[in-house]
Amino acid sequence: MSVHPPLSPSPEAPAPVAEAPEPEKTDTPVVRSFPSTIGGYVYLGVLTAALVGLGLVGFGHWRVGIIVLAAGLGAASLGRAVLPAKDAGMLAVRNRWFDVALLAMTAGALWILAVSVPGD
Repeated sequence: MSVHPPLSPSPEAPAPVAEAPEPEKTDTPVVRSFPSTIGGYVYLGVLTAALVGLGLVGFGHWRVGIIVLAAGLGAASLGRAVLPAKDAGMLAVRNRWFDVALLAMTAGALWILAVSVPGD
């Protein structure tokens, strides 16, 4: 058996060619608007309703606060039902009708809770 020496570049082999640097991009970056979907605006509205509702609960107006929270969830349910998937943004979590049903049932349960509990 013969052992071959490691291969080394031969003197006739061309030298490796250095790659040309990529040209600098002259395009201006695309600035996204915030939020970038209609569902994003609905989501911000729901978040605002949740914060206002919880604030009302914290200040002792629990019935009104829960109703505001229920209204926000109802708006989220309606938004998820009518917006296409590409426009739903963060409202789209699972299957459309599962999201709609879950949001609507939660909104309904909170509403019933707020109007049926006696006392104030």
